[in-house]
Amino acid sequence: MHLLVVDAHPGACPLPAHSHKAELRLAQLLDDDGAIGPQGVDRLVSVVQESLQAAEDKGVEDLLTFATSAVREARNADDVLARVRTETGVELQVLTGEEEARLTFLAARRWFGWSAGKLLVLDIGGGSLEIAYGIDEEPDAAASLPLGAGRLTAGWLPGDPPAPDDVRALRRHVRTEIARTVGEFSRFGPPDHVVATSKTFKQLARIAGAARSAEGLYVQRELKRESLEGWVPRLAGMTEAERAELPGVSEGRAGQLLAGALVAEAAMDLFGVERLEICPWALREGVILRRLDHMESV
Repeated sequence: MHLLVVDAHPGACPLPAHSHKAELRLAQLLDDDGAIGPQGVDRLVSVVQESLQAAEDKGVEDLLTFATSAVREARNADDVLARVRTETGVELQVLTGEEEARLTFLAARRWFGWSAGKLLVLDIGGGSLEIAYGIDEEPDAAASLPLGAGRLTAGWLPGDPPAPDDVRALRRHVRTEIARTVGEFSRFGPPDHVVATSKTFKQLARIAGAARSAEGLYVQRELKRESLEGWVPRLAGMTEAERAELPGVSEGRAGQLLAGALVAEAAMDLFGVERLEICPWALREGVILRRLDHMESV
């Protein structure tokens, strides 16, 4: 969960003022029936309460709350949302996968501008992979696949390090799922610019040699498929603790980095992408920008 506090008004760039994060890993806390277990629900409620307190402390005027695939696809989603509402007063808006893709695309378009031409945007979350393509602010095509790094790690890679057979099986699964959607996008022609958002892509770019986050938002960061293909077998042979020692990789994300790398590699290969650029803005900024657009039109 991430509370992002921004100083924002219509016509201006939303400037980050404060950030409050907590690792929930809900996609990895689903039981065999696909429900979020008691531990996950308790943690979710607790972190929502922490975020509310942080928002109050920072003088937040308007709070936008939303949930993505981990809650959306949980068997007990309605019960989870009801408990959050009862205990915190927060009404979580559950975004559809297509809404996630479209809002992330909006953020990327605003960041790179019209000169970027036709954009292909890739985003790997904990529960899903979002893909969007278009030349306007609304994409011509958008898709969401159940290929999030957390979900795949929990369901396919139990070992530490994972067994080679498990890695191969996951690789086949990921490529089969992505290949089914390629035709939907390829009919629009090749993109002029390919960008990626999300922590997974940022970490993969960092271990492949991209600039540190401390160097600022405006430093260009890219990920080349050749570099990623070299890193995938290395990540597969590492333990979670060894991955956490890599530059830019957090301890909380180290366990799911291999699954994320397999998804990233497959997407770049199947869409014919040799290099992509990392976009600092993603879904949260897309939600904020859409709200600002609505304020301006009222």
